Amino acid sequence: MKLGVFTVLFSDKNLEDMLDHVAAKGIEAVELGTGGYPGDAHCKVDELLADEQKQKEFMEKISSRGLIVSALSCHGNPLHPQKPIAEEADAVFTKTVQLASKLGIHVVNTFSGCPGDHENAKYPNWPVSPWPNEYQEILKWQWEEKIIPYWKEKAAFAEQLNVKIGLELHGGFSVHTPATLLRLREACGPAIGANLDPSHMWWQGIDPVESIKILGREKAIHHFHAKDTIIDQPNTNRNGLTDMTPYSDMQNRSWYFRTVGFGHDSKAWADIISTLRLYGYDYVISIEHEDGLMSIDEGFTKAIQTLKPVIVKDSVGDMWWT
Repeated sequence: MKLGVFTVLFSDKNLEDMLDHVAAKGIEAVELGTGGYPGDAHCKVDELLADEQKQKEFMEKISSRGLIVSALSCHGNPLHPQKPIAEEADAVFTKTVQLASKLGIHVVNTFSGCPGDHENAKYPNWPVSPWPNEYQEILKWQWEEKIIPYWKEKAAFAEQLNVKIGLELHGGFSVHTPATLLRLREACGPAIGANLDPSHMWWQGIDPVESIKILGREKAIHHFHAKDTIIDQPNTNRNGLTDMTPYSDMQNRSWYFRTVGFGHDSKAWADIISTLRLYGYDYVISIEHEDGLMSIDEGFTKAIQTLKPVIVKDSVGDMWWT
């Protein structure tokens, strides 16, 4: 395994300064935003697609510092009912897959998106209750008319270019649990997999270790984010887990994100790492920092300090004790 970072947290630095900074911290892999919610501070898709020499220079800047690119990321909503929003997300995703293929990067991370509830809807509709029955009707329409057709086409496109799609299981989007990921994968093929982030499992009441087992059995984990979550039980008793309190109002939220080790201890993270290895994931653990209680540098440094002792670097080889 390699320890990586989603570099969007250093968007204030240029590419070279960012690479120097993370390499000096002991990071071995970078996940680069190409547009959408993460922005494109370190990877300009249009510029790179148009110039093979720039592609070569770009990758040399990364490899010369002993780093690899774990994934390109363009989280957005390509199923948004407002066509300009959906078309922009789709265009960025399509170009990102093309660039990843040219650069020899095998994973593109994004969200599944979430449609509206009918053809003329204005906003996404995220059904999370099976009753009243209208919600089931909305969900059926979304999957049959929007989600599966779109991702079936994109999975075939990515597979042709030898790229895997890592969908982040994230609330507010149609694919947000192991079950919804596997439903889409069954319909669209193995190019579809998870960019699994345990922080979003914890707040949904899902044990990340068990989610790894569920997805790992199907070889459906393409990438992994390292981010933590804390549950505030008194606030959960008031608001529930589908809490609409703004992220900035942390004192009153049911849950909020923390840097690795500040929601769950090292043993919990050691169990996560070990289960990833048990089910065949031997790729990058990409730190994502969205902690409202500490600075980027402090949170990033503490995440590294938590993960380095528990990350498994070497394959076991032969079981000599047997």
